[in-house]
Amino acid sequence: MISVVIPNYNGLEYLKKCLEALANQSVKDFDIIIVDDASTEKNIEDIIKGYENITLIKHDENKGFAASVNDGIKASKSDYVFLLNNDAYPESDCIENLLKALKESSDDVFSIQCMMISAKNRELIDSAGDFFNIFGYARSRGKDKKIEAYNKPGEIFSACAGAAVYKREILERIGLFDETHFAYLEDVDLGYRARIYGYINKYEPLARVYHEGSATSGSRHNEFKVKISARNSILVRYKNQTVLQKIVNFPCTQIGILVKLIYFSTKHLGSAYRAGLKEGCALKKDEKVRNSKLKFDNKMRRKALKTELELIKNIIY
Repeated sequence: MISVVIPNYNGLEYLKKCLEALANQSVKDFDIIIVDDASTEKNIEDIIKGYENITLIKHDENKGFAASVNDGIKASKSDYVFLLNNDAYPESDCIENLLKALKESSDDVFSIQCMMISAKNRELIDSAGDFFNIFGYARSRGKDKKIEAYNKPGEIFSACAGAAVYKREILERIGLFDETHFAYLEDVDLGYRARIYGYINKYEPLARVYHEGSATSGSRHNEFKVKISARNSILVRYKNQTVLQKIVNFPCTQIGILVKLIYFSTKHLGSAYRAGLKEGCALKKDEKVRNSKLKFDNKMRRKALKTELELIKNIIY
């Protein structure tokens, strides 16, 4: 019923712990697909030796997170795909609770995210869902707050793909992750797209994973991450919003850009942020990106209006 897809890039020390956690799951009827994204570490075969039901896909070049999970999804045959970062370690009943939540969910539920807890401080949330707001900011709900405040399941804007399960039939209907993103905000983009198509993203606190966080990129803020995130924030808005939304939101998005530019400049990352914005604007002219823009019918426009109200509400997150 379910396949676990794990993207890996130079994270074997984390991957080993992840596989150990999966081996201890209370349910055993799942397979694992590891997509190694041209890691320079060469002994991944030694790490996976001894574990059952593992398929290893190896990239000859570094294609990024989005392409890696897409290749894993395409290789899977299951009804549900559980995307799991290599530095995320699920509790023993995590998959069992995800399957239970899926069984109890309505047909319009697209994804269900786990409670992601900081592996460094297990009293704090790493992510309880992703939110996107009218300023063009994507944020992790509950980041660095006590886990007790996030013990209720419910609807979220989008699921963090570091630990979330997706329904294959809906993925096939609305499309996979946009590989133009490479990494960062590709999950927000997919969750946003699903909402415009009329689907729901949910959060399940009983399915818990412990997440190291930034294990591959190395830190919360660095030049690569700041540049790519800035670029992709442009793409998320460009692809998923109506022309009217873009016009109405323009003052807020410009304020958002100015605030972030000042913030990153204080961290000596202002040039990386500006470069990302410039690249994002240039990509809007790319034929592949232009073709990935949503084609809004009347039903989708109504969903876009509803989502616009949520973008305003999401300022508080």
